Amino acid sequence: MAALDHFHLGLLYMVHLLIGSDGKVSTDEQAALLKIKQSEKIPEEIFQLFTDAVSTKSEREIYQEGIELLNKCGDKEKLRAFVHLYKLSEADGNVHVKEVRLLLYSIKLTGIEFNDVVEMAKKNA
Repeated sequence: MAALDHFHLGLLYMVHLLIGSDGKVSTDEQAALLKIKQSEKIPEEIFQLFTDAVSTKSEREIYQEGIELLNKCGDKEKLRAFVHLYKLSEADGNVHVKEVRLLLYSIKLTGIEFNDVVEMAKKNA
């Protein structure tokens, strides 16, 4: 799998987990997922791989694979992924505690600084 595929699939896995972390998937969150797919130019074959995987894997497996895939990326890609996730956490107008926990713990595991994520998100607002 190519480095860009690691980024795309890792990002999609983490987006899936963040969207479902509060127990509700809003239409705004679903639209945000498709916007991320479009803005990152995620190929349809990677998106199909993602949809197949999330239908058969547990949340724990998805999380572990998502972190592993992102850790195969450079810091710029990791930061970009977490900026998407940070913005997504606000997509439904309500940041849930579980979303915050997922973000903070995942950021820690990938070696990215939370302040860098917030700063970059504000620049790209």
